[in-house]
Amino acid sequence: MTTAAPAGIGPIASFPPHFFLENLAVRADGSILVTVLNHKQLWYVPTPSGGPPVTPVLVHTVDGFAMGIVETEPDIFYVSTVDQATLERFDMRGWVPVAPVTPTRVLTFDQPAGLNGACLLAPRVILLADSLAGVIWRVDLADDGLTATASVWLHHHSMAPDPDNGLTSPLGPQPGINGIRHAARTNVVYYTSTGQKVFMRVAVDPATHTPVGQPEVVAADITADDFCIDENAGVAYLTTHTDNSIVRVPIGAGAEGATTCVVAGDPFNEQLVGPSSAVWGRGPADYGHIAYVTTDGGHTAIAYHRPGSDEIIRPARVVRVQFDPERPAR
Repeated sequence: MTTAAPAGIGPIASFPPHFFLENLAVRADGSILVTVLNHKQLWYVPTPSGGPPVTPVLVHTVDGFAMGIVETEPDIFYVSTVDQATLERFDMRGWVPVAPVTPTRVLTFDQPAGLNGACLLAPRVILLADSLAGVIWRVDLADDGLTATASVWLHHHSMAPDPDNGLTSPLGPQPGINGIRHAARTNVVYYTSTGQKVFMRVAVDPATHTPVGQPEVVAADITADDFCIDENAGVAYLTTHTDNSIVRVPIGAGAEGATTCVVAGDPFNEQLVGPSSAVWGRGPADYGHIAYVTTDGGHTAIAYHRPGSDEIIRPARVVRVQFDPERPAR
Protein backbone atom coordinates (compact mmCIF):
# COMPACT_ATOMS: atom_id res chain seq x y z
CA MET A 1 0.00 0.00 0.00
CA THR A 2 1.39 3.43 -0.91
CA THR A 3 1.43 6.65 1.10
CA ALA A 4 -0.07 9.79 -0.43
CA ALA A 5 0.54 13.42 0.47
CA PRO A 6 -0.44 13.62 4.14
CA ALA A 7 -3.78 15.03 5.16
CA GLY A 8 -3.83 17.95 7.56
CA ILE A 9 -4.89 17.04 11.11
CA GLY A 10 -5.93 19.44 13.85
CA PRO A 11 -7.36 18.85 17.34
CA ILE A 12 -10.97 19.83 18.00
CA ALA A 13 -11.68 18.39 21.46
CA SER A 14 -9.96 16.08 23.95
CA PHE A 15 -11.40 13.48 26.32
CA PRO A 16 -9.62 11.71 29.19
CA PRO A 17 -7.55 8.57 28.51
CA HIS A 18 -9.55 5.33 28.27
CA PHE A 19 -12.50 7.07 26.62
CA PHE A 20 -13.38 4.96 23.57
CA LEU A 21 -14.99 7.49 21.22
CA GLU A 22 -17.00 5.21 18.94
CA ASN A 23 -19.05 7.27 16.51
CA LEU A 24 -20.13 10.81 15.74
CA ALA A 25 -22.66 12.95 13.93
CA VAL A 26 -22.20 16.57 12.86
CA ARG A 27 -25.23 18.77 13.46
CA ALA A 28 -26.39 21.48 11.04
CA ASP A 29 -24.79 24.20 13.20
CA GLY A 30 -21.41 22.44 13.05
CA SER A 31 -21.49 21.08 16.60
CA ILE A 32 -20.83 17.36 17.02
CA LEU A 33 -22.47 14.52 18.95
CA VAL A 34 -20.11 11.71 20.00
CA THR A 35 -20.91 8.28 21.39
CA VAL A 36 -18.49 6.98 24.03
CA LEU A 37 -18.63 3.20 23.95
CA ASN A 38 -17.08 2.13 27.24
CA HIS A 39 -18.61 4.91 29.35
CA LYS A 40 -22.09 4.39 27.84
CA GLN A 41 -22.48 8.06 27.08
CA LEU A 42 -23.46 10.64 24.47
CA TRP A 43 -21.36 13.82 24.45
CA TYR A 44 -21.70 17.22 22.78
CA VAL A 45 -18.74 18.98 21.18
CA PRO A 46 -19.36 22.70 20.51
CA THR A 47 -18.95 24.03 17.00
CA PRO A 48 -15.21 24.26 16.27
CA SER A 49 -14.13 27.89 16.05
CA GLY A 50 -10.84 27.42 14.20
CA GLY A 51 -9.02 28.46 17.38
CA PRO A 52 -8.12 26.43 20.47
CA PRO A 53 -9.85 23.08 21.09
CA VAL A 54 -13.36 23.30 22.50
CA THR A 55 -14.62 21.66 25.69
CA PRO A 56 -17.00 18.70 25.32
CA VAL A 57 -20.17 18.44 27.43
CA LEU A 58 -21.90 15.27 28.62
CA VAL A 59 -25.43 14.92 27.20
CA HIS A 60 -26.67 11.64 28.64
CA THR A 61 -25.60 8.26 30.03
CA VAL A 62 -27.45 5.29 28.49
CA ASP A 63 -27.93 1.78 29.84
CA GLY A 64 -25.80 -0.03 27.24
CA PHE A 65 -22.51 0.59 25.46
CA ALA A 66 -23.11 3.55 23.13
CA MET A 67 -22.36 2.70 19.48
CA GLY A 68 -23.83 4.07 16.23
CA ILE A 69 -25.56 7.40 15.77
CA VAL A 70 -27.66 8.63 12.85
CA GLU A 71 -29.74 11.76 12.21
CA THR A 72 -33.10 11.02 10.57
CA GLU A 73 -34.50 14.54 10.46
CA PRO A 74 -33.16 17.87 11.70
CA ASP A 75 -31.85 17.36 15.26
CA ILE A 76 -33.53 13.97 15.72
CA PHE A 77 -30.86 11.34 16.40
CA TYR A 78 -30.96 7.61 17.01
CA VAL A 79 -28.23 5.90 19.03
CA SER A 80 -27.68 2.14 19.02
CA THR A 81 -26.38 0.36 22.09
CA VAL A 82 -25.13 -3.10 23.00
CA ASP A 83 -25.43 -5.07 26.23
CA GLN A 84 -28.37 -4.41 26.17
CA ALA A 85 -29.01 -3.99 22.46
CA THR A 86 -31.40 -1.09 21.93
CA LEU A 87 -32.16 1.85 19.68
CA GLU A 88 -32.63 5.14 21.52
CA ARG A 89 -34.18 8.33 20.10
CA PHE A 90 -32.70 11.69 21.13
CA ASP A 91 -34.74 14.79 20.36
CA MET A 92 -32.18 17.60 20.31
CA ARG A 93 -34.49 20.28 18.91
CA GLY A 94 -34.04 23.41 20.99
CA TRP A 95 -31.53 21.69 23.27
CA VAL A 96 -28.91 23.78 25.04
CA PRO A 97 -25.75 22.40 26.66
CA VAL A 98 -26.12 20.93 30.17
CA ALA A 99 -29.92 20.74 29.79
CA PRO A 100 -31.25 17.24 30.56
CA VAL A 101 -32.21 14.97 27.69
CA THR A 102 -34.44 11.94 28.15
CA PRO A 103 -34.17 9.52 25.21
CA THR A 104 -37.04 7.35 24.03
CA ARG A 105 -36.31 3.67 23.59
CA VAL A 106 -37.86 2.67 20.27
CA LEU A 107 -36.50 -0.88 19.98
CA THR A 108 -34.98 -3.65 22.07
CA PHE A 109 -33.19 -6.46 20.24
CA ASP A 110 -32.98 -10.06 21.39
CA GLN A 111 -29.57 -11.14 22.66
CA PRO A 112 -27.01 -11.75 21.42
CA ALA A 113 -26.94 -8.68 19.25
CA GLY A 114 -23.88 -6.55 18.57
CA LEU A 115 -25.30 -3.34 17.14
CA ASN A 116 -22.55 -1.15 15.76
CA GLY A 117 -22.55 1.28 12.82
CA ALA A 118 -25.72 2.97 11.59
CA CYS A 119 -26.81 4.86 8.49
CA LEU A 120 -29.95 6.36 7.02
CA LEU A 121 -31.16 4.45 3.97
CA ALA A 122 -34.35 6.39 3.26
CA PRO A 123 -36.71 8.65 5.21
CA ARG A 124 -37.60 6.74 8.42
CA VAL A 125 -35.47 3.74 7.35
CA ILE A 126 -32.24 3.02 9.26
CA LEU A 127 -29.68 0.29 8.65
CA LEU A 128 -27.81 -1.12 11.67
CA ALA A 129 -24.68 -3.25 11.41
CA ASP A 130 -24.73 -6.21 13.81
CA SER A 131 -21.13 -7.22 14.51
CA LEU A 132 -22.02 -10.39 16.42
CA ALA A 133 -24.91 -11.81 14.41
CA GLY A 134 -23.18 -10.90 11.13
CA VAL A 135 -26.23 -9.22 9.61
CA ILE A 136 -27.56 -5.81 8.65
CA TRP A 137 -30.84 -4.90 10.32
CA ARG A 138 -33.45 -2.72 8.64
CA VAL A 139 -35.33 -0.50 11.07
CA ASP A 140 -38.59 1.06 9.89
CA LEU A 141 -39.62 3.98 12.06
CA ALA A 142 -43.22 4.92 12.69
CA ASP A 143 -44.37 8.28 11.37
CA ASP A 144 -43.78 9.89 14.76
CA GLY A 145 -40.41 8.17 15.14
CA LEU A 146 -41.28 6.89 18.62
CA THR A 147 -41.71 3.22 17.72
CA ALA A 148 -40.13 0.97 15.11
CA THR A 149 -39.92 -2.52 13.68
CA ALA A 150 -36.76 -4.40 12.76
CA SER A 151 -36.06 -7.09 10.18
CA VAL A 152 -32.93 -8.61 8.68
CA TRP A 153 -32.01 -6.56 5.61
CA LEU A 154 -29.04 -8.69 4.54
CA HIS A 155 -27.02 -11.64 5.81
CA HIS A 156 -23.67 -12.50 4.22
CA HIS A 157 -20.61 -14.49 5.26
CA SER A 158 -18.40 -11.41 4.99
CA MET A 159 -20.25 -9.86 7.94
CA ALA A 160 -19.39 -12.56 10.49
CA PRO A 161 -16.68 -12.01 13.11
CA ASP A 162 -13.52 -14.03 12.62
CA PRO A 163 -12.42 -15.58 15.94
CA ASP A 164 -9.39 -17.19 14.28
CA ASN A 165 -7.61 -14.09 12.99
CA GLY A 166 -5.42 -13.92 16.08
CA LEU A 167 -6.77 -10.55 17.25
CA THR A 168 -8.62 -11.04 20.51
CA SER A 169 -8.92 -9.17 23.78
CA PRO A 170 -10.92 -9.45 26.99
CA LEU A 171 -13.75 -8.01 24.85
CA GLY A 172 -13.61 -11.06 22.54
CA PRO A 173 -12.63 -11.29 18.87
CA GLN A 174 -12.63 -8.26 16.63
CA PRO A 175 -16.10 -7.47 15.26
CA GLY A 176 -17.38 -8.61 11.90
CA ILE A 177 -19.43 -5.97 10.08
CA ASN A 178 -18.64 -2.66 11.72
CA GLY A 179 -19.09 0.61 9.83
CA ILE A 180 -21.92 1.13 7.33
CA ARG A 181 -22.74 4.01 4.97
CA HIS A 182 -25.26 4.62 2.19
CA ALA A 183 -24.07 6.30 -0.98
CA ALA A 184 -27.38 7.86 -1.98
CA ARG A 185 -26.38 9.09 -5.43
CA THR A 186 -25.30 5.65 -6.67
CA ASN A 187 -27.71 3.63 -4.47
CA VAL A 188 -24.99 1.52 -2.89
CA VAL A 189 -24.46 0.47 0.72
CA TYR A 190 -20.84 0.08 1.83
CA TYR A 191 -19.63 -1.67 4.96
CA THR A 192 -16.44 -2.73 6.68
CA SER A 193 -15.86 -6.14 8.24
CA THR A 194 -13.06 -5.59 10.72
CA GLY A 195 -12.19 -9.16 11.68
CA GLN A 196 -12.20 -10.28 8.04
CA LYS A 197 -10.25 -7.19 6.89
CA VAL A 198 -12.56 -6.42 3.96
CA PHE A 199 -14.40 -3.36 2.65
CA MET A 200 -17.62 -4.39 0.89
CA ARG A 201 -20.54 -2.96 -1.07
CA VAL A 202 -23.97 -4.03 -2.24
CA ALA A 203 -26.36 -2.32 -4.64
CA VAL A 204 -29.76 -1.09 -3.41
CA ASP A 205 -33.09 -0.95 -5.23
CA PRO A 206 -34.08 2.75 -5.01
CA ALA A 207 -37.81 1.95 -4.98
CA THR A 208 -37.95 -0.85 -2.40
CA HIS A 209 -34.70 -0.06 -0.53
CA THR A 210 -33.82 -3.75 -0.65
CA PRO A 211 -30.39 -5.15 -1.57
CA VAL A 212 -29.78 -6.17 -5.17
CA GLY A 213 -27.51 -9.15 -5.78
CA GLN A 214 -24.68 -10.24 -3.51
CA PRO A 215 -22.09 -8.04 -1.78
CA GLU A 216 -18.73 -7.64 -3.51
CA VAL A 217 -15.27 -6.88 -2.20
CA VAL A 218 -14.04 -3.33 -2.80
CA ALA A 219 -10.75 -3.70 -0.92
CA ALA A 220 -9.12 -6.38 1.23
CA ASP A 221 -6.34 -6.65 3.81
CA ILE A 222 -7.40 -3.44 5.58
CA THR A 223 -8.34 -3.67 9.26
CA ALA A 224 -10.91 -0.89 9.01
CA ASP A 225 -13.42 0.30 11.55
CA ASP A 226 -15.56 2.98 9.91
CA PHE A 227 -15.31 5.36 6.97
CA CYS A 228 -16.74 8.28 5.03
CA ILE A 229 -17.48 8.36 1.31
CA ASP A 230 -16.80 11.07 -1.28
CA GLU A 231 -19.09 10.27 -4.19
CA ASN A 232 -17.78 13.25 -6.17
CA ALA A 233 -14.23 11.90 -6.23
CA GLY A 234 -15.26 8.24 -6.14
CA VAL A 235 -13.23 7.40 -3.05
CA ALA A 236 -13.75 6.26 0.53
CA TYR A 237 -11.63 7.14 3.54
CA LEU A 238 -11.31 4.21 5.97
CA THR A 239 -10.28 4.60 9.61
CA THR A 240 -8.02 1.68 10.52
CA HIS A 241 -8.37 2.22 14.29
CA THR A 242 -5.75 -0.19 15.69
CA ASP A 243 -3.33 0.74 12.86
CA ASN A 244 -3.60 4.48 13.63
CA SER A 245 -4.20 5.55 10.04
CA ILE A 246 -6.72 6.61 7.42
CA VAL A 247 -6.66 4.79 4.09
CA ARG A 248 -8.11 6.14 0.84
CA VAL A 249 -9.79 3.51 -1.34
CA PRO A 250 -11.11 4.13 -4.88
CA ILE A 251 -14.77 3.11 -5.21
CA GLY A 252 -16.13 4.46 -8.46
CA ALA A 253 -15.88 6.13 -11.81
CA GLY A 254 -14.73 9.41 -10.28
CA ALA A 255 -11.53 7.80 -9.03
CA GLU A 256 -9.67 7.20 -12.30
CA GLY A 257 -6.00 6.88 -11.52
CA ALA A 258 -6.56 6.69 -7.78
CA THR A 259 -4.86 3.96 -5.79
CA THR A 260 -5.41 2.56 -2.32
CA CYS A 261 -3.06 4.55 -0.12
CA VAL A 262 -2.48 5.85 3.39
CA VAL A 263 -3.42 9.52 3.62
CA ALA A 264 -3.03 10.04 7.40
CA GLY A 265 -1.03 8.27 10.08
CA ASP A 266 2.12 7.50 8.09
CA PRO A 267 4.35 8.78 9.53
CA PHE A 268 2.82 8.22 12.98
CA ASN A 269 0.77 11.16 14.27
CA GLU A 270 -0.06 11.41 17.98
CA GLN A 271 -3.30 13.22 17.13
CA LEU A 272 -4.55 10.15 15.25
CA VAL A 273 -4.11 7.25 17.68
CA GLY A 274 -7.01 4.83 17.44
CA PRO A 275 -9.19 6.51 14.76
CA SER A 276 -12.64 4.93 14.96
CA SER A 277 -15.09 6.86 12.79
CA ALA A 278 -15.23 9.69 10.26
CA VAL A 279 -17.96 11.99 8.96
CA TRP A 280 -17.93 15.03 6.69
CA GLY A 281 -18.41 18.49 8.09
CA ARG A 282 -21.64 20.32 7.33
CA GLY A 283 -20.12 23.51 5.90
CA PRO A 284 -20.95 24.40 2.27
CA ALA A 285 -17.49 23.32 1.03
CA ASP A 286 -16.72 20.58 3.55
CA TYR A 287 -17.93 17.51 1.67
CA GLY A 288 -14.96 15.63 0.28
CA HIS A 289 -12.50 17.97 1.99
CA ILE A 290 -13.09 18.39 5.74
CA ALA A 291 -13.96 15.40 7.93
CA TYR A 292 -14.21 14.95 11.68
CA VAL A 293 -12.68 11.82 13.16
CA THR A 294 -13.04 10.22 16.58
CA THR A 295 -10.16 8.39 18.29
CA ASP A 296 -9.68 6.24 21.39
CA GLY A 297 -6.11 7.26 22.20
CA GLY A 298 -4.77 3.72 21.79
CA HIS A 299 -7.20 2.02 24.18
CA THR A 300 -8.22 -0.70 21.71
CA ALA A 301 -4.79 -1.35 20.19
CA ILE A 302 -3.43 -2.21 23.61
CA ALA A 303 -6.44 -4.42 24.43
CA TYR A 304 -5.86 -6.38 21.22
CA HIS A 305 -2.06 -6.46 21.65
CA ARG A 306 -1.57 -4.97 18.21
CA PRO A 307 2.01 -5.18 16.88
CA GLY A 308 3.66 -1.79 16.86
CA SER A 309 1.60 -0.36 19.70
CA ASP A 310 3.83 1.69 22.00
CA GLU A 311 1.56 0.78 24.94
CA ILE A 312 0.91 4.45 25.67
CA ILE A 313 -2.68 5.51 26.34
CA ARG A 314 -3.23 9.04 25.11
CA PRO A 315 -6.27 11.29 25.45
CA ALA A 316 -9.13 10.35 23.16
CA ARG A 317 -9.84 13.07 20.63
CA VAL A 318 -12.09 14.50 18.00
CA VAL A 319 -9.88 15.84 15.22
CA ARG A 320 -10.46 17.72 11.98
CA VAL A 321 -8.88 16.04 8.97
CA GLN A 322 -8.33 18.07 5.81
CA PHE A 323 -7.81 15.72 2.87
CA ASP A 324 -6.41 18.40 0.58
CA PRO A 325 -4.03 20.28 2.89
CA GLU A 326 -2.93 22.64 0.15
CA ARG A 327 -6.46 24.08 0.21
CA PRO A 328 -6.83 26.81 2.90
CA ALA A 329 -8.78 25.62 5.94
CA ARG A 330 -12.09 27.26 6.69
